[in-house]
Amino acid sequence: MYSDLPADQLAAYRGSTSAPEDLDRFWAETLDEARTYPLAVEVTPYPSGLRTVELYDVVFPGFGGEPIRAWLRLPARNLREDSDGPLPGVVQFVGYGGGRGDAHENLFWASAGFAHLQMDTRGQGAGWSKGATPDGAGSAGPQVPGMMTRGVLDPQTYYYRRLFTDAVRAVEAMRSLPQVSSVQVDPMRIAVLGQSQGAALALAVSALCPDVAAVVAFVPFLSDFPRAVSVTDSYPYREIRDYLAVQRGQVETVMETLAYFDTVNLVPRATAPALFSVALMDTTTPPSTVYAAYNTYAGPKELTVWPFNGHEAGAIEDDVAALAFLQKQLAG
Repeated sequence: MYSDLPADQLAAYRGSTSAPEDLDRFWAETLDEARTYPLAVEVTPYPSGLRTVELYDVVFPGFGGEPIRAWLRLPARNLREDSDGPLPGVVQFVGYGGGRGDAHENLFWASAGFAHLQMDTRGQGAGWSKGATPDGAGSAGPQVPGMMTRGVLDPQTYYYRRLFTDAVRAVEAMRSLPQVSSVQVDPMRIAVLGQSQGAALALAVSALCPDVAAVVAFVPFLSDFPRAVSVTDSYPYREIRDYLAVQRGQVETVMETLAYFDTVNLVPRATAPALFSVALMDTTTPPSTVYAAYNTYAGPKELTVWPFNGHEAGAIEDDVAALAFLQKQLAG
């Protein structure tokens, strides 16, 4: 059922959050600190038994220089249209609770001819897809189960400061691959992609790495926190509500922290062409919060609306649309 704003109001809705005055400085200092750690990317061939896709186990330094794992999947050399030319790249981020999964999963993008880097998600990867990267930075203060309130009393300690930084470093790792591997990836033709939490990471990267070539964000999470926690009863946003139901005196502090990680506050800095999707019966990422991110996104953009779907949105139809979009945007 529909439980959000009417369609005419959704189309114009731009969110209820305000960006902190020091937002740009906060992220510049965070990324400058991360970049003090050398970008030493380890790429190890992974025995797969596959003929059409090559697999590699990747480790790169994320927030605090901590090792972040990823899978690199490439079309087999003999199947590339131009075996001597650089490949366009897709960096993919994972939904809430999942990790990078098994190496043999998610062969779609490499099969389509892209270099595909799928980043593991620190501290997650036990909810529905395997992960292998701990959240080594720790946290501060009490929290309810899950990641949404880990370190939420201070932007410096909040979980998503570390994860957004990992995502930026994943793009930088993808760009450095020609320096550490015989695999050639075109550093000017790299897109970021994800659904839900993964879409939020893609949107954050689009703002923090303004030279990415394209963005795909399906039903993005972490958008318009003030509205999300008040209009949905679903997890993961419910984690924040559960926390504040006990920590009653921390509402202002928590909302001040979340503003630094709200994609609605970040995407006015984005310039890359973007493809969004929204599902009007989605209670996990309420449609109004997705529209808030879409309407404030500053670059060229397209939106697919699924009137009768929930958080699955367009499923395979979204993937097929993303393929056509990225083939166009990343054409050599």
